[in-house]
Amino acid sequence: MQCGCVGKHQRQYWCLVKDEKGCGKASVQYFKIFFKDPLTFVTTLLAFLTGMFMILNIFLGFTGADTSVSIFTVIGVFLLWTCVSAPLVFVGSYFGFRAERIQVPTKTNQIARFVPEQQWHSRYPWCAIIGGFLPFASVTVELFFIMSALWLHQYYYVMGFLLVVFVILGVTCVQISVVMTYVQLCGENHRWWWKSFFSCASAGFYLFLYSLWFLTAKLELVGFLPIVVYFTYMLMISVAFGLFCGSIGLLSSFWFTRTIYGAVKVD
Repeated sequence: MQCGCVGKHQRQYWCLVKDEKGCGKASVQYFKIFFKDPLTFVTTLLAFLTGMFMILNIFLGFTGADTSVSIFTVIGVFLLWTCVSAPLVFVGSYFGFRAERIQVPTKTNQIARFVPEQQWHSRYPWCAIIGGFLPFASVTVELFFIMSALWLHQYYYVMGFLLVVFVILGVTCVQISVVMTYVQLCGENHRWWWKSFFSCASAGFYLFLYSLWFLTAKLELVGFLPIVVYFTYMLMISVAFGLFCGSIGLLSSFWFTRTIYGAVKVD
């Protein structure tokens, strides 16, 4: 029994090592294409989420709330991130920087091409409003049970159905992003990358709006501090959800454009 547990923990450890290294390598390879300074982007996002959590935890500690996290837990998580997660990501980033740059099938002109007037559904903010609705709608039913488990202390045990919904969400993000990118390319708009990201990332905005409805319809929070805690955590969850959906949309559009332009034969 003990040997089996040790073997299980060893497999989990090596899976963690491979995942962190793979994330660091893949993220750097894509960041080299889309961003000039990837370190600033990642640091800003991490500082935003960590700062929100720490400020909220300080207020909870001053008020003596049971939901506040002890300083020892915060230090432990910080050490786990700095001593395990971050070094592995840096190791993967090292191999990512040394790896060859992801090649595109066509050459980019030095002078940007003129973008003609676009249809209303291809302009901001309508492309984001339209694109983000379907990924959010694909998880709306399951989202109610997840929110009930988080804030109403109900049991959640349908993990198999959650996996199916997760796959449906990913497929929906891919389809929405590819369709929106194709529509923009048909309109001779070559600046597709940020639109492909926000067309799916706006699902996080819909999630935050859903949290407002859930607060007024299902929760009975009394006092200012519980409402602040609820909004802070839901804002962090909405940002993470939007980044997840937007990343799927951006990567799928990048694969789509490489595929269609790679099939074009230039004499």
